[in-house]
Amino acid sequence: MTRTNLTPTLAWLAAVSVALMLALAAPNESSFLGRLPTLTAKRLDQQHIVLPQGLPAQRTLALVGFKSSQGEEIRSWIRGLRLDQDASIAWFKMPVLNDPGSEQARSDMEGVLLARHPSDIDRSRLVPVFTDRDAFIRAAGLPSSEHAWVLVLDRDGQVLARAEGKFDEAKAQALRETLLEKSK
Repeated sequence: MTRTNLTPTLAWLAAVSVALMLALAAPNESSFLGRLPTLTAKRLDQQHIVLPQGLPAQRTLALVGFKSSQGEEIRSWIRGLRLDQDASIAWFKMPVLNDPGSEQARSDMEGVLLARHPSDIDRSRLVPVFTDRDAFIRAAGLPSSEHAWVLVLDRDGQVLARAEGKFDEAKAQALRETLLEKSK
């Protein structure tokens, strides 16, 4: 092979190598969105759960709130997606609360939640998480806690899709599609 024939071949190999390196280095969509940290929690019906491994389905919808004022945003998603009528979607509500540091303080906060949610069905779907709220937000890849978030999670804790704020039909359709996709 002559020197003139070798140069285009080397240039082509270099271009292919750079393209492969960029493809491997680029974040995939699921790692880019974030990951639910591993947490041990107790649903309000007193059942212990390890998240994310203990999620009820391979893909689960989590309605995540950071302030009690975000309750209406969460209820808008329950109504909009008809979650209380559609058994095909596995879902739960997850208030993320700053850990007060003592079992008694956590118990007191849980008592307030129990008073607000007297129904057994509501209690089985409510998983309060006592943790460092800011660390949770960073790990889950959420830009802020100003609004409630709706997350599609897999059992590895990866955030596969998300929507912020009140129910929106276009966002809901994207979440439904992600929930129904087969795991890859």
